[in-house]
Amino acid sequence: CDLLCSQNYPLYIRSVPTENELKFHYTVHTSLDVVDEKISAMGKALVDQRELYLGLLYPTEDYKVYGYVTNSKVKFVMVVDSSNTALRDNEIRSMFRKLHNSYTDIMCNPFYNPGDRIHSRAFDTMVNSMMMQVC
Repeated sequence: CDLLCSQNYPLYIRSVPTENELKFHYTVHTSLDVVDEKISAMGKALVDQRELYLGLLYPTEDYKVYGYVTNSKVKFVMVVDSSNTALRDNEIRSMFRKLHNSYTDIMCNPFYNPGDRIHSRAFDTMVNSMMMQVC
């Protein structure tokens, strides 16, 4: 799970298991081109973007990469194991909504400077519980 600001630098990174963290980070950054393509295609088709969920960005042999973008162009990217067939599109969409709601709570904190890395115990707990639910 990655949160990336509009300039594509990471605000938050979490991976389970942690031994493949660099591989997941590389996978997330290779998906940013697809995210940008989908955002520009949506911008041409729709004037107001109410659908923030980008869906499946691309599958690989081992993983599926999903994307979500906020109105302020903060990108959420999630890499899921391809062998996990229990996850449907609706579950992924609801996970992104939970992430977005938690991110909104962080942004409402007067002590958080937008653009800084996220260091929140509540956000960590929510992401960890969500990831354990998937595993």
